[in-house]
Amino acid sequence: MESSLAMNTLLFLGVAIIMVPLARKFGLSSVIGYILGGIIIGPYVLRLTGKDVNDIMHASEFGVIMLLFLVGLELEPRKFWEMRKKIMGLGLTQMLLSISLLFLVFLSAGWRIDKAIAIAMCFALSSTAIVLQTLQEKNNLKTMAGEASFSTLLFQDIAVIPILAILPIIANYKSSHHDNEIQILIQKLPEWLQAGTVILGVAILILLGRYVFVPFLRYVSKSGMTELLTASSLFLVIGVSELMAGIGLSPALGAFLAGVMLANSEFRHELEAQINPFKGLLLAVFFVSVGSTINFNIIQKDPVFIFSTVFAVLAVKFIVLYAIGKFFKIDTSQSLFYAFALSQVGEFAFVLLNYASDLYLLGPEMNAQMMAVTAITMCITPILLIINDKFITPKFIKEIPDDKNDFNILDNNVSQKKIIIVGFGHFGSTVGRLLKANKISATVLDRDSDRVKLLRSYGFKVYYGDATRIPILRAAGIEDAEILVLCLDDPDDNKFVADLVREHYPKVRIFVRAKNRIDAYNYLNNGIENIYRETLGTAVDMAVDVLHETGMRKYAARRLGQRFMAIDKASIRRLAKAKGDDEILLFTTKEILQREEELLAYDNLNFDNRNWEGSSSVDEESDEENET
Repeated sequence: MESSLAMNTLLFLGVAIIMVPLARKFGLSSVIGYILGGIIIGPYVLRLTGKDVNDIMHASEFGVIMLLFLVGLELEPRKFWEMRKKIMGLGLTQMLLSISLLFLVFLSAGWRIDKAIAIAMCFALSSTAIVLQTLQEKNNLKTMAGEASFSTLLFQDIAVIPILAILPIIANYKSSHHDNEIQILIQKLPEWLQAGTVILGVAILILLGRYVFVPFLRYVSKSGMTELLTASSLFLVIGVSELMAGIGLSPALGAFLAGVMLANSEFRHELEAQINPFKGLLLAVFFVSVGSTINFNIIQKDPVFIFSTVFAVLAVKFIVLYAIGKFFKIDTSQSLFYAFALSQVGEFAFVLLNYASDLYLLGPEMNAQMMAVTAITMCITPILLIINDKFITPKFIKEIPDDKNDFNILDNNVSQKKIIIVGFGHFGSTVGRLLKANKISATVLDRDSDRVKLLRSYGFKVYYGDATRIPILRAAGIEDAEILVLCLDDPDDNKFVADLVREHYPKVRIFVRAKNRIDAYNYLNNGIENIYRETLGTAVDMAVDVLHETGMRKYAARRLGQRFMAIDKASIRRLAKAKGDDEILLFTTKEILQREEELLAYDNLNFDNRNWEGSSSVDEESDEENET
């Protein structure tokens, strides 16, 4: 059945919508659902896709690029530099051992030396898309195994560059041949200069990030149009990946480095929110296309060879990864997860195998067989991870918790609650400054790009973003947050965000700024207890100062002011229980004033009269201390 690219895309999205919820219902990874859906609609089962399947796969590879860009946004340059030893240690060791052992296995099977080394280099790579997607789904990105996997994948992306340079050398391929479709800058340089493209690419990205990307986003944000920021986000990611591909760097690696360069910018969360939907969509299409391109005719023709190669690759990489994990002192359960997660062959193998075929290192049939091996290992990995989670990992978990260790963990993190402040104007910045002065960090969102730029220059970690949109809140970490402080100028926006968070994240404690009593009524009626009227405290402070000028002692005036605020807040809570606005209006201003006067008068009867008249020098000193 022949079909257009648009029809194929429609089929891919449709099967993803059907298969992924079904897979999740049975406790399987979403990746399995995508790949199974691709197999079902592919040219070897229902034959619903046409000849443009490979075109869709190439287009959907941008999902992998966007995934790495988002990961880069989460990793500040300082943290990236701190990980350099892990990246080099884990990544370099894994690549060298995997290539060496796979080469020996293939050589012992009777393969030619050039074919064995070429395929060994392709198969040493792991799937960034599958591994990072799995780590995010299981929330394992910050575990020891997660960090080890991430470091190894980063090095593998870097390793794509020398592999591209080495393959023509192995094939004794001269640049004067023009039948290769992959024409990139790295292959036009002398061999001794090719390694320098990494440094060149990083230097270009640093300059672009500092002098182009951030000013460009500030310029676009001033338009106030969300769709332009979406377009700008896609423009940056796709533009950087294409630029890096032209230089010779892996596009995914270039996107990751661009993300790292922007991780310290005020647009970090805004970019994450804009890119995330496209990342998920394109990754879904990518995984479906992997399933649809499995050549079952090739598998049926020689299943023993195909599956023995699959087993050999998975076994060799598993042994290497587990040994590396233990060598770098990762505990057993984490080492097993690390080994299972990265034992498959990665998506870059599709590109490298085709390149090797163009260089005549592989024949058409061998190329198709290795493509099938790559796809099968990608399909098997989620199943292996499920087996690890269900049957292997539980054996390494202590049945009785260590109270001492649990207490120490709690004690060390007791003050590390995740706090998000929305709105950093005059009101919000007061809250933020007080927290910062007490060494308490918070994620701050504000939608005034000029204010964000100014505050960041003063050392505040403020990010540009519209918190009325749930993707922005997710990007800022609302799922892990414990406290949300709403300080926006617009009361309607504060109420909208409060309702949004209470609906989707009911466990988050909300502290909200209110303009007046009516705002306070609405918040209380909606179940929000922590309300702060911006006019109350300032007005009471003024009244206290006026009382002091009339002759009242400072301590007495302050005490009366605090008592007044307590009475006022109590009356607000009582009025909030009224059934409607009519009952609130019936409680007139005159009645409110009369009630407050009665309560204050009663309070004064029980208050020491010395605070109204003269007092000893001790009282004077106490007042002086209180005043300071």
